Amino acid sequence: MGPQNLSLHIEEVRERVARAAVGCGRSARSVTLLAVSKAQPPEMIAAVADAGLTQFGESYLTEALGKIAALRERDLTWHFIGRLQANKTRAIAENFAWVHAIDRLRIAERLAAQRPAGHPPLNACLQVNIAGEDSKGGVTPGELPELAAAVAALPRLRLRGLMCLPPRESAPGRQRHWFEQLRLLQDALNAGGAALDTLSMGMSEDFEAAIQEGATLVRLGTILFGPRVRTISHE
Repeated sequence: MGPQNLSLHIEEVRERVARAAVGCGRSARSVTLLAVSKAQPPEMIAAVADAGLTQFGESYLTEALGKIAALRERDLTWHFIGRLQANKTRAIAENFAWVHAIDRLRIAERLAAQRPAGHPPLNACLQVNIAGEDSKGGVTPGELPELAAAVAALPRLRLRGLMCLPPRESAPGRQRHWFEQLRLLQDALNAGGAALDTLSMGMSEDFEAAIQEGATLVRLGTILFGPRVRTISHE
């Protein structure tokens, strides 16, 4: 895909995001488009940035660190959206602005302790296993309030909201069902005194349903970049 075609393609995706937001009475600006750039080379990320996107999500740490270094001169915001392992928290705390998949207090404590003092607080989302799937990480809905309270109290870490990876559904109504569950959980936390402002939910196949249920950040990969043309070593 050439630079001009890429720019037009990204604009089409942004228009879909905007239509979904406006269609349910929201501002298009209330939804952030996070470009999921895992397995994409730095030159492709640069081209997407030239088309106006600034938020990028990575799942594989070693791969991500190389791209962050290669694109350091650009004003990009990096989100770590993969599974969190204790032996990788320091590099994540030092190099990312956001982390989306916290589901254990121990991991959050390590991220907070390892966040450099000169950096702004690390923005954090808690991952909720909304459907109780064994194959996916995430805290259970019942465990969420206790974890949220503990994470919110940590220094150098700012709890922003919730994140989920719901079951794959083809029917929009079923897609909305799972996103509604996450929104209701966040509403309950905010009613109890939390000040969460982020719902990280929705991907290429279901982002419009997620926006209808209140997503403030949608994680889009294939729909933006197209099929991956080559494989990058993950670790």
